[in-house]
Amino acid sequence: MMVDPTLAEMGKNLNEAMKILEDGRNASDPDADRRQFSRSSIPGPLQGDGQDVASILQLVQNLMHEDEEEDKPSHRRMQNVGEQGHMALLGHSLAAYISVLDRERLRKLITRIASDTTLWLCRLFRYESGSAYYHEDDREGLLKVCRLVINTRYEDYSTEGYTVLNSRQPVIYQSATCRPGLGQHLCSQLALPLSSLCTVPCNTMFGSQHQMDIALLDKLIREDVETGKLPLLLIANAGTPGAGHTDKLGRLKELCEQYGMWLHIEGVNLATLALWEVSSPVTAATRSDSMTLTLGPWLGLPAVPAVTLYRHEDPALSLAAGLTSSQPVEKLRALPLWLSLQYLGQDGIVEKIRHAVELSQQLLEKLKTLASIKTSVEDELNSPVVVFRFSQETSAESSGASVEGYFAGEREVLDSLNRWLCERLAQMVPASGVDIVELEDEGTCVRFTPLMTAAALGTQRCDVDLLVERLTELVPVLNCTLRLRLDFREEVYRHSALSYIEDLNWPGLGAVRYEPRVEELTDTKRKLEVEKINSELLVKLGELDADLIFSTGLEFGPEKDCIFIGMATVDLDVAELVDTIAALGRDIEENGRLLENMTEVVRKGIQEAELQLQKDNQDKLMEEGVLRQIPLVGSVLNWFSPFQSTVKGRTFNLAAGSLDSTEPTYSMKAQTGGLASPETPTSSAKRLPGQRLFRREGAGGSDSHSETSSVGQAEDFSRERFPQPTTPSPVPDEAVSVVPESPETPQVPAEPEPTQENCEVGTQEEERQPDGQDAPVEETGR
Repeated sequence: MMVDPTLAEMGKNLNEAMKILEDGRNASDPDADRRQFSRSSIPGPLQGDGQDVASILQLVQNLMHEDEEEDKPSHRRMQNVGEQGHMALLGHSLAAYISVLDRERLRKLITRIASDTTLWLCRLFRYESGSAYYHEDDREGLLKVCRLVINTRYEDYSTEGYTVLNSRQPVIYQSATCRPGLGQHLCSQLALPLSSLCTVPCNTMFGSQHQMDIALLDKLIREDVETGKLPLLLIANAGTPGAGHTDKLGRLKELCEQYGMWLHIEGVNLATLALWEVSSPVTAATRSDSMTLTLGPWLGLPAVPAVTLYRHEDPALSLAAGLTSSQPVEKLRALPLWLSLQYLGQDGIVEKIRHAVELSQQLLEKLKTLASIKTSVEDELNSPVVVFRFSQETSAESSGASVEGYFAGEREVLDSLNRWLCERLAQMVPASGVDIVELEDEGTCVRFTPLMTAAALGTQRCDVDLLVERLTELVPVLNCTLRLRLDFREEVYRHSALSYIEDLNWPGLGAVRYEPRVEELTDTKRKLEVEKINSELLVKLGELDADLIFSTGLEFGPEKDCIFIGMATVDLDVAELVDTIAALGRDIEENGRLLENMTEVVRKGIQEAELQLQKDNQDKLMEEGVLRQIPLVGSVLNWFSPFQSTVKGRTFNLAAGSLDSTEPTYSMKAQTGGLASPETPTSSAKRLPGQRLFRREGAGGSDSHSETSSVGQAEDFSRERFPQPTTPSPVPDEAVSVVPESPETPQVPAEPEPTQENCEVGTQEEERQPDGQDAPVEETGR
């Protein structure tokens, strides 16, 4: 068998390239290439002799992973590029190689590739007698179809252009649940006014709230016809982008035939047409005039084009609309898909789609057992999309009452909690592929769409089991948080120094701000004081040994300079939490005020001490006389006639800011001062060994599981244990002793009897005896 050497070399190079990109860095020094790339991150001039393929591929790999950090786990969803993915990538390389063939061989080859791929897709998705258009942008196929319909309905459009549209304005109808911006994109590309776009509301009384209201659509079409407009095209959904519901396609097809409209269908549920058993609502899609298939996500094929299948008998109009091309190279877009379909085969394609549908059914069955989870599924037997959310119905279990109207803004609070739930599930089980979806009636929900993610992420049944397990662990946290939000607000209102911050978008217990009690501050100083106190308070709260997360809130949130408390635990003591926040804030405020006043207090104390020292020195001079001040004469006179000065020392009390006499110190043999400041009130003394803060008595042990991370926070903060309060010590506040200057006099130290009662007192007295003072002798009676 003859083998083209170029094709063999291409396949070999592709395998080597994929190994380099997938296997990672060099085994000898994993960081060598990263360091080399970081040094040359600024592009320089091209090398004169060029680089080899391995160096270029290594540069590409470094560019792909330059933002990753070694010390942080990544929760990014990386697509699994298997053998079928390699075939799709090989198709792009082959397309470049085939394009250089001679014209006749190129024409034969691309005709075979295009016809085979179109035939396989039409048979696989039960679309008889159809043609195919391959496009990179999944909206481009619908755009070309609109051009085709305009050329068909306006015979002079090819010669007169847009002026023929003035006779009868075309109207495009779409469902309110269509992709956002789809209709506006069509109008801008077709040069149509936005008045040519009609959005049809969904059902409000009967049927699914995500399906197009057919009766209202009929009424809108009749009104447009009566006003001289031309109903052109209807865009329907076989699986809405949000909830995955399917419009009543059979009834819509009848309505389109009645008014001569073109019916275009898109949606993820079209993939189920490849299964042997298809639900009847989706089967009606085979009667549509066109439909768009996104095979890349469904089958896990990277960089393969989307396909729009359509039926039309005039090839000239198809060519004018751009659905077909006379350029052979453009027809090579189908080559990656042609290779991948042959590699998978019909059984492989059906198996991938069936596996995704079974994953949805598995999750749906397990969600039915969770009372706090509400699902939104159109067809429980065949729906490949599962949408669920944390329900408010069980958030007041303790009172046994319904929480309808539980508190103002509960819809926003539940939406924030469901956003947190989806983010946590995506971090815990990244292979599940869950994401957030905003629905008009239900609000924020968690969506599981394995048809769009399972093939790329390699989702298996065990991943669904793990997803349900993690969801079961998080539901009690959500229930407790929602139930304790009101208790937290009421407890905050009990403290005058705390302000409750209403932020309905915060997924947690709530937010609080400590307000300084000094009212004479200006607005600017008060703002700075609030920012300083709450910043220090946040740091102290983060150091506590608790199961809660304290943060500054959402990154772009409206509230600043406040403390946000994360998700609550089952045994949380809200009263103790709020009391601790108030006590810590009060301590920070008092300490800050003491430090601010310390400079002024010390300055005034020093001035007073200097004046007192001058007065004492003058009094002492008057008492001792002039002779005792002469150095030699004074020493001799003091030796023969010792003089006992009546001038006492002074002590400066920093806490009271006063200058006191040292006489009580020597008479009582101990310093006197104010009482020690009380410790911050906590319930640490009541806690059992190993029990964390803010837990009610009788709750589970400290090793009980709890999930308390806030939005955007995947890991818990590292915390230090909160210090245990101690009994106030009898040692008084520190004091600074100030004594007047005096000449040297002989000291007679007192040595009390070494009895058990006065041994310690005597030792302390010796340590505290100031220079230049005679030590008082304690009378012992012996």
